[in-house]
Amino acid sequence: MRVRVRTCGVCRTDLHVAEGDLPVHRPHVVPGHEVVGVVDAVGAECSRFSLGDRVGVAWLATTCGTCRFCRRGAENLCPYATFTGWDHDGGYAQFTLADERYAYDLPDHLSDEQAAPLLCAGIIGYRALKRCDLSPGGTLGIYGFGGSAHLTAQVAIRQGAEVHVITRSATARQLALDLGAASVGADDCEPPVPLDAAILFAPVGDLVPPAMAALDRGGVLAVAGIHLTDVPRLVYEDDLFYERELRSVTANTRRDGEEFLKLAGRLGIVATTTVYRFEEADKALSDLAEDRVHGAAVLRVSTS
Repeated sequence: MRVRVRTCGVCRTDLHVAEGDLPVHRPHVVPGHEVVGVVDAVGAECSRFSLGDRVGVAWLATTCGTCRFCRRGAENLCPYATFTGWDHDGGYAQFTLADERYAYDLPDHLSDEQAAPLLCAGIIGYRALKRCDLSPGGTLGIYGFGGSAHLTAQVAIRQGAEVHVITRSATARQLALDLGAASVGADDCEPPVPLDAAILFAPVGDLVPPAMAALDRGGVLAVAGIHLTDVPRLVYEDDLFYERELRSVTANTRRDGEEFLKLAGRLGIVATTTVYRFEEADKALSDLAEDRVHGAAVLRVSTS
């Protein structure tokens, strides 16, 4: 189906694609995978959405549906998966194409600007939260506090977790406090209590050893980003013994997205956004690179 883009979130993955950290799968691909828009045209086999429907187009664009990963419900690991803004042109445009099977029906109560960050920042943060196996009422460390982290923190806090945030941005530290974090600190600080789980959102491999060191026995660190700078050598006795674990997060399944959108509505998750005009896409990416974005950046492409 063809989607007339209204808004598109600006994700750090877009920045990695633009700066070459993630080599593009297709030359000159249009970035953007947090797309909110209106169905403008449909193909002959479309049956799920109709003209005029508001939809969300996210990172996972297609999977094969037949490999061993897809068959067991782990379509995010499909070797043949393709991705919006990496394999297919994304939402930094007036129009984009999408397979309707991988699009999301968006709740009416969410504005376009509020909905966009949920489609990747929210969904991948939710998957990272599941991957780190946080126990009910446990302590969670969050390293980096941008678009994804500030949504994930809200989910964790509303579900009873005690959240401790480590980030280099003073503005982000204040936002974390405003959202209910139990403590905040700069990136050279240690959390005040042992952590049952942690999520690394900052794409900085040097943060892995201190985050592992902050884990209590049996704790899990989940790395939420698609790109991470090199991780320093870990020492088994110091970093991994007592059943501490380091896990990666690879994309998400459609079930993750559907679960998160329902949960976000039930918990009243609110995205803090910085809105840019469509013509300011370069500025939005530059501001993201320099930690000048408050919350999540969103491009306003069209109002129709």
